[in-house]
Amino acid sequence: MKSWRFHGTGKPLTLDEVDPPHAGEGEAVVDVKAAGLCHSDVSALDDPGWMTSFPRLPMTLGHENAGVISEVGPGMDHWKVGDRVGLAPAMPDADAIGYGAWDGGYGPKVRATDANLVRLPDEISFAMGAMATDAGLTSYHAMVARGGAKKDMRVGVIGLGGLGYIGARIAVLKGAEVYAAELNPETRARAAEIGLAGAAESITEFADRDLELIVDYAGFGTTTAQAVEALGQSGTLVQVGLGRTESTVNTFTIVMKQLQILGSLSGSKQDLTELYELMRGGHLNPPINRITPEDIPEGLDRLRKGEVTGRIIALYED
Repeated sequence: MKSWRFHGTGKPLTLDEVDPPHAGEGEAVVDVKAAGLCHSDVSALDDPGWMTSFPRLPMTLGHENAGVISEVGPGMDHWKVGDRVGLAPAMPDADAIGYGAWDGGYGPKVRATDANLVRLPDEISFAMGAMATDAGLTSYHAMVARGGAKKDMRVGVIGLGGLGYIGARIAVLKGAEVYAAELNPETRARAAEIGLAGAAESITEFADRDLELIVDYAGFGTTTAQAVEALGQSGTLVQVGLGRTESTVNTFTIVMKQLQILGSLSGSKQDLTELYELMRGGHLNPPINRITPEDIPEGLDRLRKGEVTGRIIALYED
């Protein structure tokens, strides 16, 4: 089979012939139907700091995947050929599909374990199922598992890009009153379709709303500092975005307001299962740009140039 192979930072992906995977004990093989493109793959191509995530080269990138099981190994009798699945990328041994030792979905087949496999309801397309495994999972974990978003909570969201759009919409579907900060006026114009109570360039515009929770999906330093100022008494900041790796915040405000600051990274199989249930009603529909697998390098270049609203999904079949 042909897969897009990563050879290291500064080198282009190459479409190479590779042996198809086979299922060992406790494993399954999934025919990839949809694979999402992620900014972290662009970072791996451009930033040598990411090379510690790749102990084996070359390898196949692609950590947002959904598809159909085509082979089941010993000890996996609870799964069967033909099952529709999403693939949670994280694994207990710290390897991950599309990172470490496990080839990803920029090729037509991936090997997976129970730690990855989540049943994909028939009502959800493969494209949406793939999107949910990384962008959706990370957004949901931050907003719900870490932030505890719920009905009637006053929630702030910073950044309405791929993650923030989904996170804000999840909070709305949970019944929260949601306010968002976004610099791009075209993206702010999506406030009505998301269901926002308000949108502005800075979350500090909503400091008078007594926000109980703010999730910063941007993380550009200033956004984190603004979140601290905008939170209400005893509020919680969940930090997801790493646009900058450092921020200077007002510790006096943190103490006086008795704020809580939490970090959030990826998510769990349980998060993905809950997210799929939330998606079954068809009310979570972030923008998706569909491409063919042949166009994956071009799609990554579009991400690099900031030309994409929503997520890019390469479709083997939808």
